[in-house]
Amino acid sequence: MKKSLISASVASVLTLVSFGALADSPSFYGRLDLSVTNSDTGATTQEKKSGTVLENNFSNIGLKGSETLADGFDVVYQMEFQVESTSSEGNVFKARNTFLGLKTQAGTVLVGRNDPVFKQAEGAVDAFGNTNADIDRLLTGQGRVADGVWYYSPKIADLVTLNANYLMTDNNQEGVDDADAQYALSATVGDKKLKAQNFYAAAAYNKGIANVDAYRAVAQAKFGDFKVGGLFQNTESTVNDEFEGNTYFVNVIYNLNGVNLKAQFGKDEAGLGKYFANVSGDVKPTSATQGLSDVNVTDFTVGADYRIAKSTLVYGHYAMYQGDYTIANTKVDLKDDNIFTVGVRYDF
Repeated sequence: MKKSLISASVASVLTLVSFGALADSPSFYGRLDLSVTNSDTGATTQEKKSGTVLENNFSNIGLKGSETLADGFDVVYQMEFQVESTSSEGNVFKARNTFLGLKTQAGTVLVGRNDPVFKQAEGAVDAFGNTNADIDRLLTGQGRVADGVWYYSPKIADLVTLNANYLMTDNNQEGVDDADAQYALSATVGDKKLKAQNFYAAAAYNKGIANVDAYRAVAQAKFGDFKVGGLFQNTESTVNDEFEGNTYFVNVIYNLNGVNLKAQFGKDEAGLGKYFANVSGDVKPTSATQGLSDVNVTDFTVGADYRIAKSTLVYGHYAMYQGDYTIANTKVDLKDDNIFTVGVRYDF
């Protein structure tokens, strides 16, 4: 009897050890990104406070990995959470991209929470991403969504990918009558990291997600030590058709002995970005507006970053936001915002 119990215990341990040896261990990763910022209005800062503030720029921790189920079939997974480190208000943790999926020769399918493929189409064209000068200060469609399904095709001819995501019908949003019409499509060409190819281009369409219908085109290319990129987007609110128009960005990055010198210019005519929402008072898509027209918002940002180690990036930039709009035949000037930021980012 005792010998049988011992044999069964040994067999159980060996089974667990064998399973552990076959499965790939998950990767634990994270980022701490903190900056000191001075701004006139706080309209574009993470803290939304004027003056000098300490900003937490989406610091996060996560776990990701994959496991082979059978030849050509891999389970993929990720759990990621934003970590709040500069404010005592709200929750310490906030959900980020968290999903479970299956990767095959026919492509990858994910279920859960993730960036829409419309947003992902931007690639690496945003020269000041995840800071107070992110393109979402002028541009909408940059949020994260949950309760959805994603599909990514294999890379066709080592060059082209076709992608889509669809939100479940029970994931209705405020002001959206047709919950079925929430999806995004995209096609990309090249390499967003500009390594396998020295160019990247994308086209994407968004239907209903974030209460907007939109399409965008993105392009970026590398010429020696220069990177040149641009993004164009046309957006229309599905809850207030007065909020409609074009938004575009152009930028250049020059690598000077490891220091990336960056300049970016953006212009918005739709009024759906964070800057306009934060400085225009009650003029919002969900409010009763009449006669909104001629939205004109511009952003000019210059800065630099330098990687002092593989894990550590130091950066700084100056951003200037300004604009105006017309409502009920009256022109209104938006409050200018001048922003100075220096920060450090540590990845592990």
